[in-house]
Amino acid sequence: MQTPEDIIDQAHSYIFIIFAGIPVTYLYNMTAGIIRSLGDSRTPVYFLLLSSVINIVLDLFTIIVLKMGPAGAAWATVISQGVSGVLCLLYMKKHFEILRLQKDERKIDGQIMKILCKMGIPMGLQYSITAIGSVILQASVNTLGSMAVAAVAAGSKVSLFFCCPFDALGGTMATYAGQNVGAKKLERIRQGVKSASVIGCIYSAAAFLVLLLFSGKIALLFMDAGETETISRVSLFLTANSAFYIPLVFVNVVRFAIQGMGYSTFAILAGVFEMAARGLVGLFLVPVFGYIAACFGSPLAWVFADIFLIPAFSHCLRRMKKNFEENEEKYTAGQLSK
Repeated sequence: MQTPEDIIDQAHSYIFIIFAGIPVTYLYNMTAGIIRSLGDSRTPVYFLLLSSVINIVLDLFTIIVLKMGPAGAAWATVISQGVSGVLCLLYMKKHFEILRLQKDERKIDGQIMKILCKMGIPMGLQYSITAIGSVILQASVNTLGSMAVAAVAAGSKVSLFFCCPFDALGGTMATYAGQNVGAKKLERIRQGVKSASVIGCIYSAAAFLVLLLFSGKIALLFMDAGETETISRVSLFLTANSAFYIPLVFVNVVRFAIQGMGYSTFAILAGVFEMAARGLVGLFLVPVFGYIAACFGSPLAWVFADIFLIPAFSHCLRRMKKNFEENEEKYTAGQLSK
């Protein structure tokens, strides 16, 4: 990935700790998903927001006070995710008696594993495909020097915090869409996507305004006041990303709605569009335009994904409506033949 030599050891420490913490990440994602599937979409969001706050506080403590550098940031991420995962697990055990395992349930069910793999593998591929584009983009950023790498890292962490509501909207839409497919109420899915998009757009405007005005001050949380050039780069990164939060709203809301409806292939294809956009920016634009192009890598990926997702969503609704009508006709014909 052409990581600058002066930060290669720090990068290795960071990625090693993050990889070691994968079970912790899995714990949160699994428990939060189960809670959402049972109709409680708020609690995982609260725990996620708490995790983000803990992450930032630990970042400041490990980096500024303990002088641990990137390794401290990695530990902050793993610990904060662990806290949210444990809280979700405790909440789940306390409030959902149906989830308490009985003796006859403590065994591996091959049929259930098959169903989970059928649903989970496409979703995993989607994130993997998207990550390939991110790796290409990061490799191009690494060629710009350690200052650019530090700016993108700090900007990404702040942006990740501001993007938590988008993830929450997406997770909620997946559950909501799945429930309404089961109830055969497709119009409610359309209305749900519309309502979630409106909420997301309002939040996006507010987030953009905050980052436009205060991104420089926020950057001071992660670096010294004397690093003026790096701070200005962080500010540019945050402004560029937040200006395109509205396209990100549609990426999360529409893609997760499609997944909830059972059309995982379309979600994977959206990931391909994101990968292509980030790859194009990393391979062709960053070498020419430098850091400014890197700032627009993710925004361009969101726009590319929307170009595919929005018509795909309409197509999925039409296809599902047709399937419902055909099944209804078969059922009616079967009843009449009796």
